[in-house]
Amino acid sequence: MIELNTPQGDYPVSAILFDKDGTLLQFVSLWGSWGECFLDQFARGLEQRGLSFPEHQRASLLGTVHDAAGKITDYDRNGPLAMGTMNDLYAILSWQGYTLGLSWAEAVELVDACRNGADAMLEQSRPVRPLPGLVPFLDACAAQGIPMAVVTADETAAAESHLCWLGIRQYFTAVIGTDQVERGKPFPDMALLACGRLGVSPAEAAVIGDTNGDMRMAAAAGAAVAIGIAGGVTAGLVASATAEGPDANPGGNGQAAASRVTAAADAAASGSGDAHGTADAGRSGLAADIQAAGRTLLPDADCVVSSYAELGVRRTAR
Repeated sequence: MIELNTPQGDYPVSAILFDKDGTLLQFVSLWGSWGECFLDQFARGLEQRGLSFPEHQRASLLGTVHDAAGKITDYDRNGPLAMGTMNDLYAILSWQGYTLGLSWAEAVELVDACRNGADAMLEQSRPVRPLPGLVPFLDACAAQGIPMAVVTADETAAAESHLCWLGIRQYFTAVIGTDQVERGKPFPDMALLACGRLGVSPAEAAVIGDTNGDMRMAAAAGAAVAIGIAGGVTAGLVASATAEGPDANPGGNGQAAASRVTAAADAAASGSGDAHGTADAGRSGLAADIQAAGRTLLPDADCVVSSYAELGVRRTAR
């Protein structure tokens, strides 16, 4: 029997299902690049047609966070870019073009052109980065013979490409994109199909993801455990700590607090320091803040971790 070890307890499992974006690869690195390119091309296309793209709507359309220069620095884990299908995203932008004065046909044509441009940019730059601790965890799972699959809101062909770019495709027996099922997340269809491909019962499978849609999919499928990866909330905590100013941290200042948030996250990612200390020492307050923020974003998770360094697998006697 294989046991999946988490800070909140151990779970017997026969398979693990992973979300892709924000769970296997860093979300902003890939989809931040794609989103910036898509939105920039969309804005230029509108200008060429005598229309303007309201800047105040740029972030709300896809659920993204932008800096002063317009660069995407973070995202809403429960927003369209994180949880929606590609067709959902295209429909949102097409509707925006229509409300700004394009005919529906013109809006759809513009969005299709922007999609082609953003996809070509990704193919050329391949901006994929693994989450901290991912590859050692996959190696440990593979060494124990645990079958693994990917269940993603992305389309299967694109998901296959991203996994190959990252150099981890060989770990997964199946890759299930939203184009293979009638209903995407949070419905159970992808998890059920993946378990069928792996030859295991959903009740024996763990689901690992970074959005509450992943957690709800796991619950709907009757999965053994739903684990949330919350390391991606660090950017929001850094911004919050910086904005709080000196009064938020007696004896320090907001920037110092932000530095400690980053340090806590780095410790969690590497499996060292307060984030992975003994029970007597406990976690640092800021590492606990990261997990608390993850709990807020992932209320349906059975377990929330900051990184793969907090997870382990081992074979136990029956």
